[in-house]
Amino acid sequence: MADAHRRKRPGAAVTVALCAVMTAGLYGCSDGGATEPAPTPKPTTPAPTQERSPFTGLPADPAPVLAVKIDNVPPARPHTGLGAADLVYVEQVEAGQTRLLAVYSSDLPERIGPVRSARESDIELLRQFGRPALAYSGSHSGLKPPLKAAPLYALPPEDASRAYQRDRGRPAPHNLYVLPERALAAAPKATDARDIGFRFGPAPAGGEPVNERTVRFPASRYTFTWSAPDKGWRVAMDGRAAVTTDGGPVKATTVVVQHVTIRPSKFSDFLGSVSPYTETVGSGTAVVLRDGKAHDARWSRPAAEDGTTFTTPAGAPLNFAPGRTWVVLAPR
Repeated sequence: MADAHRRKRPGAAVTVALCAVMTAGLYGCSDGGATEPAPTPKPTTPAPTQERSPFTGLPADPAPVLAVKIDNVPPARPHTGLGAADLVYVEQVEAGQTRLLAVYSSDLPERIGPVRSARESDIELLRQFGRPALAYSGSHSGLKPPLKAAPLYALPPEDASRAYQRDRGRPAPHNLYVLPERALAAAPKATDARDIGFRFGPAPAGGEPVNERTVRFPASRYTFTWSAPDKGWRVAMDGRAAVTTDGGPVKATTVVVQHVTIRPSKFSDFLGSVSPYTETVGSGTAVVLRDGKAHDARWSRPAAEDGTTFTTPAGAPLNFAPGRTWVVLAPR
């Protein structure tokens, strides 16, 4: 049996002798032979960094941009899908009323609306987004050629009928809704979200503590009330809390009150009221509301193709709080 044991372990005696004379620590030995050096660990591949939305500063995959012109007179409320917008612009329209231009990319609700007509200043405002899709219903007849020629995918119901539906439970014309997935299917080359000048990060030093801020237009008003539990601003329209049919209260993480020139355009509505033109190219003052404080700011947009930058009075970039942003294009 001893011979058989030695055949199974050839050279065992030699191994023991070698171990006795080898310097300790250079080789490991056992009665089964020399131990092989431990393999060098393979370098680990770092996990890919999650991309962030240039509109919200939050993690998001690149996705096309859909802008929707949303009705905002009292019979059009409550809205649907408004809480999912990355970015909401408030624009003045005829008779001192306002309309919303909501921009979507990170998140698409099932439907959005009520949808209403576009305005001439929408063309300039949307140039900074590349070539987005624009869902709207109707426009002045003289505005149709500029909309078709603009660097955007114009998607009124007559050109994308499958992307719209009527809610028979609501009065016309405040009952037209767009289905975002179908709208973007009609604009398969719409530009993905890209840098439009916003910066996200820690708040600047200083700022005025504020619980509430109201912005007035000739015939409407918006009030933004800080909610610490929400870490954002609750939105009220004309004195009533704004809610959605699908997402509860309307909230914004950052609110920008951007003071702009609002002048008459060359178009008017069927009642003869002249449509305002909101100038968003140029520069001026602004107030940025974030984290329960108001920060004085400057805005600048040298050309329509450029994004809009916001800086402190000293010229440093003014960070927004990551999340959804409302921009109120208020009269100077």
